[in-house]
Amino acid sequence: MKKVLSILVIVLAFSFSANAQDKMMKQEPVKTIALEQTTGEFTQKSITVSEGTYIFDVTNNSVGKDVGLVLVKKGKDASKPENHIQTAYVTAAVKNNTVGHSKETKLEKGEYVYFCPLNPTPQYSLIVE
Repeated sequence: MKKVLSILVIVLAFSFSANAQDKMMKQEPVKTIALEQTTGEFTQKSITVSEGTYIFDVTNNSVGKDVGLVLVKKGKDASKPENHIQTAYVTAAVKNNTVGHSKETKLEKGEYVYFCPLNPTPQYSLIVE
């Protein structure tokens, strides 16, 4: 009986280890979307990317004040913070002539809009295919 239990434990441990390795190998790489702001606008007016996990890099190119990033699923009220995809916010306001970064943000197929309320910009299109 002890031998059967020992074999069962070894088989279960091996199975768990193999499943954990499979999951680790299937993790997709984190990609970067680089955005640049100048006074009153983003230089990228429309972006198309594939589904996946992204970090947003936001460059403040001589705006003269702090900038940020808001990302919202298209069709949602962008003025309501509860509709914002908060992981896409830069982790701190981006100072003049520096680059800020967001947290990892999983983008699923669909349309989004992005803008900056600190350096008031229009809303631009982000399409995820």
